[in-house]
Amino acid sequence: MNSTEPKMTILIYSDDRTTRESVRLAVGRRPAADLPKVEFVEVATRPAAIKALDAGGIDVAVLDGEAVPAGGLGIAREVKAEIYQAPPILVLIGRPQDAWLAAWSRAEAVVSHPLDPWEVAAAVEDLARRRIEPRVAS
Repeated sequence: MNSTEPKMTILIYSDDRTTRESVRLAVGRRPAADLPKVEFVEVATRPAAIKALDAGGIDVAVLDGEAVPAGGLGIAREVKAEIYQAPPILVLIGRPQDAWLAAWSRAEAVVSHPLDPWEVAAAVEDLARRRIEPRVAS
């Protein structure tokens, strides 16, 4: 990747390697033609997720609500409460009926398992626009 080319960073948190891979493949190198290329940060533990988010530079976070022992819903709520200007968050939940938990977690988007690649890509694109476009406009 050219170092002068704009990029955006997406954090993927899941204890399941196949879930992380599914998200990465759904988003691809660029969620939309007019958005920057993506650099992924993949983590499998809560401490690694919090450390990456605390460090800043994350444009979108994708958190697996089904991860164990720390689910992405609780991490989302913690991040929204404790990190100034936290990135927009997509939570992955086990079933559509759990969407209310995503609202409780203060996540901006939710997709349920089994993951539909089009739904994941569309959610990430929407969240990326929320984060990137205000930055470009300023």
